[in-house]
Amino acid sequence: MTELTREEIAERYFAQLPFTPYPVQEDALLAWFSSKQGVLVCAPTGTGKTLIAEAALFEALHTNTVAYYTTPLIALTEQKFREMQEAAVRWGFSARDVGLVTGNRRENPDAQILVVVAEILFNRLLHPEIWDFSVVSAVVMDEFHSFNDPERGIVWEFTLGLLPPHIRTLLLSATVGNAVEFLHWLRTAHRRDLELVISTERKVPLVFQWVPDRLLTEQIEEMTAGDEESRKTPALVFCFNREECWTIAEQLKGRDMVTREQQAAIQEALKEADLSQGAGPKLKQLLLRGVGVHHAGVLPKYRRLVEDLFQRKLLSVVVCTETLSAGINLPARSVVLPTLVKGPREKRRLIDPSSAHQMFGRAGRPQYDKQGYVFVLAHEDDVKLARWKEKYDQIPEDTKDPQLLKLKKELKRKMPQKRPDEVYWTEAQFWKLKNSPPAKLISRGHVPWRLLAYMLQASPEIEPIRRLVSKRLMESGRIQAELRHLERMLLTLWRAGYVQLEPPPPASALVVDRPKSTVDRNRTSWDFPAQNTPEQTSDETSANEQSSEAVPGYKPERAIPTEHIWKISAFRSVNPLYGVFLVNQLGVADQAELLQAMESVLEMPRSLLSAVRVPSYDEMPPGPLATTRLDPLLLEHGLALPEQLTGRREDEDEEEREERRRRQRRGFVEDRPRVFTLAEKLELLFRYDFPDVTDVKITPVWAAGEILEFGGDFNKYITSKSLQKQEGIIFRHLLRLILLLGEFKQLCPVELTPEVWQGQLDELIARFSECCRRVDPTSTEKALEQVEGEEVIDD
Repeated sequence: MTELTREEIAERYFAQLPFTPYPVQEDALLAWFSSKQGVLVCAPTGTGKTLIAEAALFEALHTNTVAYYTTPLIALTEQKFREMQEAAVRWGFSARDVGLVTGNRRENPDAQILVVVAEILFNRLLHPEIWDFSVVSAVVMDEFHSFNDPERGIVWEFTLGLLPPHIRTLLLSATVGNAVEFLHWLRTAHRRDLELVISTERKVPLVFQWVPDRLLTEQIEEMTAGDEESRKTPALVFCFNREECWTIAEQLKGRDMVTREQQAAIQEALKEADLSQGAGPKLKQLLLRGVGVHHAGVLPKYRRLVEDLFQRKLLSVVVCTETLSAGINLPARSVVLPTLVKGPREKRRLIDPSSAHQMFGRAGRPQYDKQGYVFVLAHEDDVKLARWKEKYDQIPEDTKDPQLLKLKKELKRKMPQKRPDEVYWTEAQFWKLKNSPPAKLISRGHVPWRLLAYMLQASPEIEPIRRLVSKRLMESGRIQAELRHLERMLLTLWRAGYVQLEPPPPASALVVDRPKSTVDRNRTSWDFPAQNTPEQTSDETSANEQSSEAVPGYKPERAIPTEHIWKISAFRSVNPLYGVFLVNQLGVADQAELLQAMESVLEMPRSLLSAVRVPSYDEMPPGPLATTRLDPLLLEHGLALPEQLTGRREDEDEEEREERRRRQRRGFVEDRPRVFTLAEKLELLFRYDFPDVTDVKITPVWAAGEILEFGGDFNKYITSKSLQKQEGIIFRHLLRLILLLGEFKQLCPVELTPEVWQGQLDELIARFSECCRRVDPTSTEKALEQVEGEEVIDD
């Protein structure tokens, strides 16, 4: 191939475009082909940023160099992989010129264009002796606003700090509020000088409307009136509560939502779908009336069905939660928000501008609409009050008519009242949300344990890690706190035997601040330092972290990994230190205890906890892990009272215990401490051993274990618990458990042989996999691919 200039490559790229790019695309493309180090593109959703990304890959293919295309999510990576393969073929190259590398899957791994999750690129940069970056010309970072993510953002942040200077970067982001500030930081901290292309204009403009006088059902009926051109549907109705999604959908299904032709097409489509179990029958009735429901509580196969019908323009409305706005590509003509507040009733608050903009941005389909619509409704109490006032004001104040005076008096008596415990929102708050600037890019979260292990395995030198931390995009006070946190992490790894520090820490470093060895009969857990929430992490650091120095006067220079460091890299689904801790405990556990421990690290929504609670001490007697190991250790360390471990006092005999049970069954409430679950016992012991590790969250749950008690019959379990409207949450819980069991197979408790340990876990994986296959085979197979392809390090 004759060597082409960048100008010639640019001409070829523009020539092959099937349409004229609109302004922001053209500006970004020209900037890319002329810039020395790259471009940051900030533009709203739906402005065709993929077209810009393809230019970098087009150039790499024409210059016989390598380009990386990174995304924050595996699902998005696989989607982009297929898109880039299609683009390569369109340009006259082969689909094999585009490869995919994630933590569990490789396809064409030696290709010129590599679509990877961000962690893969970062790990390769840590190993220049293996991966040759001299042949890499460009790195594209898609969905770059994920830089703000407390867990994933730091991978991209450190990657930017490690990229060789000759590699050009293309950062593609939704509109951010501090693009100029971010580029200044990138230039001063990492000597990477990018050009900025920014746009706030959408290809499909939005019309915003406050609706003070209509209830939701009336608003939707208004939107569905008229012909195809004048209707404001299809529409997404956003709710902040999964149960409320179903309630609203039920209210809408009796309305005239779809044409006869659409209904006939829906009936035809549903013939191939099995909607016989769980929420299926209820969802089918809704779909036939043109209404879909889409949230995490809906099974994946049902969500895919809703997405397909909506994209085929057969549904008028999909009632969904805000998670849809951040992930699924499901644009609509209109977006409707029946409320602007979210959270539990006692903690309801106004939604934040970033969430609002994400939802607003779903309105307007570039291929179908000339403009999109955003409707925000007043609270139903305000609507009723406004309607009452309109009637009341129609009667003159100075009327002498006895009938009108009587009517006015009656109206005043029936005046609607606002509820004192209700949280209301206003039109002013809506416009303030609409006009609020987009979120700023800022460094969030601590260095993850897994990431730190990767870096130390690549090089034991600590100073390069400190330099990366000291250059983070945050205020100087927080940077100092993060450096101190890094020192504490290194000492924790040293105490646990994962690294050897040089110079060796002083003897005082072996002493850690543990909770006092006194117990409170009414306490259910220790008051350990809480992990910062994402909101706190972005703006503040706890006083404890700001003030405390790990070991005064001590600063390690090297952290040499021991033979155990690889164990930290084995865990993705759980804090790795806690994961290794569990492996060390579970060698003496029975199956029920193993499942309790595993399930407890998988977060479960608070609204479901009552349905999936762990059985009481009497219903599920403790197993060998609790009785032979945990209970004695907790008593020895003064972390629990005997009655908190067994439910009975030391001086209570069997007859007294039985009498107490009878009283409890009759409804008598006694002032006795709650008995710790196995998960809580494990957490107490872990936090005693690792008091500096504050990012472990335990939720006692018994769902997968009870499903096995139902013979693995998922639908029977769901029906018995009346969880049809939340079955997607339970199904996801099982899939995540399968993945977690796969991760735990990489290690082995000392009490067992690898064959025995892996055999136990394989049996559970097989049982849960078969259960899930009967529910949703497609989603199950995807999860099993991850288990089978689990890798510790990409090498």
